[in-house]
Amino acid sequence: MEPEKIKRMESVSSASVPLKRIAYFLCFLSVLLLTEGKKPTKPKCPALCTCTKDNALCENARSIPRSVPPDVISLSFVRSGFTEILEGSFILTPSLQLLLFTSNSFDVISDDAFIGLPHLEYLSLANNNLQTLPKDIFKGLDSLTNVDLRGNSFNCDCKLKWLVEWLDTTNATVEEIYCENPPEYKKRKIRSLSSKDFDCIITEFAASQLLPYQSLSIDTFTYMNDEYVVIAQPFTGKCIFLEWDHVEKTFRNYDNITGTSTVVCKPIVIETQLYVIVAQLFGGSHIYKRDSFANKFIKIQDIEILKIRKPNDIETFKIENNWYFVVADSSKAGFTTVYKWNGNGFYSHQSLHQWYRDTDVEYLEIARTPQTVRTPHLILSSSSQRPVIYQWNKSTKLFTNQTDIPNMEDVYAVKHFTVKGDVYICLTRFIGDSKVMKWGGSSFVDIQRMPSRGSMVFQPLQINNYQYAILGSDYSFTQVYNWDAEKAKFVKFQELNIQAPRSFTHVSINKHNFLFASSFKGRTQIYTHVIVDLSA
Repeated sequence: MEPEKIKRMESVSSASVPLKRIAYFLCFLSVLLLTEGKKPTKPKCPALCTCTKDNALCENARSIPRSVPPDVISLSFVRSGFTEILEGSFILTPSLQLLLFTSNSFDVISDDAFIGLPHLEYLSLANNNLQTLPKDIFKGLDSLTNVDLRGNSFNCDCKLKWLVEWLDTTNATVEEIYCENPPEYKKRKIRSLSSKDFDCIITEFAASQLLPYQSLSIDTFTYMNDEYVVIAQPFTGKCIFLEWDHVEKTFRNYDNITGTSTVVCKPIVIETQLYVIVAQLFGGSHIYKRDSFANKFIKIQDIEILKIRKPNDIETFKIENNWYFVVADSSKAGFTTVYKWNGNGFYSHQSLHQWYRDTDVEYLEIARTPQTVRTPHLILSSSSQRPVIYQWNKSTKLFTNQTDIPNMEDVYAVKHFTVKGDVYICLTRFIGDSKVMKWGGSSFVDIQRMPSRGSMVFQPLQINNYQYAILGSDYSFTQVYNWDAEKAKFVKFQELNIQAPRSFTHVSINKHNFLFASSFKGRTQIYTHVIVDLSA
């Protein structure tokens, strides 16, 4: 084959031409080839159509004619017997300048129904009982100067959002059209709407990956510019570390720490060094560090067994450039204890709430008055009394000023979140209603109650601009709630089927957002946070 021909073929094969348009071109070319060498015959006026010199009127036609007399530049359809305008319906009539549909009833109009009409100036779809229009219906109609869409019953939902945007940008004259639905937009001019009037973005948590083991705590951390997940496995006694496989697009095992009856694996990165606090029900609790040279975890410290007898939760935090962690102890003889980093290890800094069987600890910052800055606080949940609030004393470097949250007995855990600067907490109760409360400046006040039975986790999560709260249950489906900014409360969003969930953790990797759901009785589940644009 000649080089010049090869070059031309390569140029064609590499061009970015939509397959549909190639098909239409080949169809048109085949007609030319079939008629090549033959004396051209003038197309007749189609059946059920009346033709004049430059106009064709089709009434009660059962289909769109494939060809019309060459002088026809205006084609009209009235009370047609067909209900669909399919792709490329007018590809063989490229000279049309006016196209009108009146008193028809269409079920389907394809995106490319009017492709191949470069000279079309006027298009009427008036009075055709239309409720919506495809997004690309006017694509390629560069000569269009007038559009008539009157007399239709448009449903002004997300599928018609594009029309609102198109009306703002087109140079064509468009007669005034109105919404028929939804009720709040009935009889409203479509041109008066804006993109902000359409709430077309929805989200959901879609099942992504199952991990073949049970779990309790799940935490995420960044180390050496990579994102990791650590999962506490109570029955194998391991802390399992996962990393993201960029090729397989799944989470895979990275390393593990083997122990006994592990309930919490809490990572803390100080400067560039990774430490992991491993809380165990038996055999004591320990602190490990990541040895980058040996590429493994090494135990560097034991946690006092006389104070931490039955750990149930760990929280890490930083105050005035000092790192701390606090362990909630749920034994009758133990102490919830705060530990401080001294440059070489962690030492006991303060004991809190001894002998109260604490089940959860939460670190948060709140202001006692609107004029004051936020200060560090701890909230301890206990099986023997109401949640207790401790405030950080800047002078003594200790947590003091103990108060409680009234009328909230039997709270298993408290977790906080913020919305527009306001601080809220989710309180989990195994029996009775779980609650959402808001900080009012001097105390937390009730905002919302959620029916809960068998709940041991009520976890708020923020993913991008979406605020969720996930209420787990040992006896029913997990309920996912989404924050409604207008109502200033959570609304039901989705149900997830998880056996005995104990924690929910958001993990963000490569602009993908995942939800890890631990399970005490089943397999650990990973969900993908999916965003769908209904107007697309």
